[in-house]
Amino acid sequence: MSDDFDVIVIGGGPVGENAAARTAAGGLRTALVEAERVGGECSYWACMPSKALLRPGHALAAARRVPGVPVGARLDATEVLKRRNSFTSDWDDSGQVEWAEGAGLTVVRGRGRLAGERRVDVDGRVLTATKAVVVCTGSVPRVPSLPGLSDVPYWTSREATSAQEVPKSLVVLGGGVVGVEMAQAWARLGSDVTLVVSGERPLPKFEAFAGDLVAEGLREDGVRLLTGVKAVGVSTSDGSAGADGSAGSAEVSLKLSDGTAVTGAHLLIATGRQPATFDLGVEQLGFTAGKALEVDDTGRVSGVDWLYAAGDVTGRALLTHQGKYAARAVGTAIVAGATDPEPWTAPVATADHTAVPQVVFTDPEVAAVGWSEAQAREAGLEIRVIDLDIAVAGSSLHADGYRGKARMIVDERKRTLVGVTFAGPDVAELIHAATIAIVGEVTVDRLWHAVPAYPTISEVWLRLLEAYGL
Repeated sequence: MSDDFDVIVIGGGPVGENAAARTAAGGLRTALVEAERVGGECSYWACMPSKALLRPGHALAAARRVPGVPVGARLDATEVLKRRNSFTSDWDDSGQVEWAEGAGLTVVRGRGRLAGERRVDVDGRVLTATKAVVVCTGSVPRVPSLPGLSDVPYWTSREATSAQEVPKSLVVLGGGVVGVEMAQAWARLGSDVTLVVSGERPLPKFEAFAGDLVAEGLREDGVRLLTGVKAVGVSTSDGSAGADGSAGSAEVSLKLSDGTAVTGAHLLIATGRQPATFDLGVEQLGFTAGKALEVDDTGRVSGVDWLYAAGDVTGRALLTHQGKYAARAVGTAIVAGATDPEPWTAPVATADHTAVPQVVFTDPEVAAVGWSEAQAREAGLEIRVIDLDIAVAGSSLHADGYRGKARMIVDERKRTLVGVTFAGPDVAELIHAATIAIVGEVTVDRLWHAVPAYPTISEVWLRLLEAYGL
């Protein structure tokens, strides 16, 4: 097998797959290097299994909100976990490898490390690229320095999404997306869950009303929510640790800054993620392991004309869909030899700056795109903020007692949207319309003519524009 390629992509997750597929489709000989499973974090330990754990609970809750629908008292945890396993193909990546090879890629198993200009060492085998090397190694959990933590078995997102039994009790440290999603998923499957959040509310990076609504939903599901306290230490009672890193019969105790402690059979550390640039050889190029690789909008790494990166490893937008978008731009740029393309063209990930959509798949859901009010004001924009309850015919029909809120942020000088946030049951499908409006810089006057179908939850768009004054 030849070790010479046009392009070498390090990291075979969805971001790496997209970059490699683009260069291969452009006629370039492309190697895809993967140390674990082709398909990456999203397929096996993040997006897919987490949503498979959440969806049954959402479906049951939705049925309960509509009188006349016969529903059971609780979820069948065995069936939920079995279905979750099917979405990960039981952690077997042979299907993903078959796809990659069918797309013309050469899959190389092993840990890839930068070994010089356009050279990648894969466990002693050196690959050479004539055009470019692309780093798509993603991110890893950021684990805090807590006294005692290194001596205690704990979960990260991987264990939380792949557990084969419902934990009797679970303490979750961190109120970000992973924390709230996993707290609700396991609570609805029967676990006694405590969520510890250092701030006033969960989801601090979103609009405050979104975090408040999610907090209400968590409490209604029996989650014990502790806010405004920080973890200061961890300990455990005597007990043997399981092979999967579980605490076995032991209880893990999380000591808090207010002098109290919370205990559970398992502790989930959900305190954020950091770029996976460890053990990658970035130091020889003047970069720091554990730090993001700074790139331009084509994905070219600053100061290295043959090195590209996309996805979480760049620190730009830690979301699978946005990483795949950036990877498509990188692949296109490499094939075309683009060095200074225009914004909003195929080789450029322009949307990373102003139009990043995100969904938190809790119940209620949170869907947001663009800037928050605070971000827009910090950017110096002259804005107007429109806030409304989601109370339209469509939401009333969707669920009895529907609770939801919407925020629209308008750049008053351009009369275009710069941010939209929805929070409520099943609002995820609303966000793409907002993304299109922001990317297309559609004025509110033109948006007025995009008539929402009746009766749907999308009627909230009409109410937002009416509240604006149209």
